Amino acid sequence: GDVVIDAGCGSGVLAFVAARLGAERAIGCDISEESVRMASENARHLGLAHVTEFRTGSLLDPVRDVQADVIIGDISGIPDPIAELTGWFPGGRGGGPTGAELPVAMIDEIGDILRPGGRMYLPTGTIQAESKVLSAARRVFGDNVEQLVSREFPLPNLVARSKDVARLVSDGLISFRQRGSRLLWRLTIWRCTKN
Repeated sequence: GDVVIDAGCGSGVLAFVAARLGAERAIGCDISEESVRMASENARHLGLAHVTEFRTGSLLDPVRDVQADVIIGDISGIPDPIAELTGWFPGGRGGGPTGAELPVAMIDEIGDILRPGGRMYLPTGTIQAESKVLSAARRVFGDNVEQLVSREFPLPNLVARSKDVARLVSDGLISFRQRGSRLLWRLTIWRCTKN
């Protein structure tokens, strides 16, 4: 029965999960027109077009007219040098120089879009300046920032050998854990509840 916003929706997968879990309405938004077009096509193909809607625009701008119970804040938190190196994002654009800039901007834009008692699910990782994102979340949500799950993933060798990545590590902005010959980064999902 929730109204869900999937910020940075890409192909729409998280909006579809929300719809299948019983959301009254799931609205995805993404800066990529191609992603929004594909998400709309995927919704029709999956028989979820009656519950989902996809809008093009930056961060939360396309959903300013919505009051949501849930925001899935899956905005890129990958530093631009890593995004460019890996090709994980169109045009090599990630979440800014440290990977925190875009998620912090999204958190700062929440305002009245999230209803009182509403939840934002926020992914962070040691592959970004995670402390900056969490500081922004605590500024907006106070003590209502709760860790839900954490998991480690191997860092692609291409990224591990990058001079840009070495600089981000030496600056203390990102961190990895060594296991054998592999470097691992940690992804954490947080639930942030609005007072």
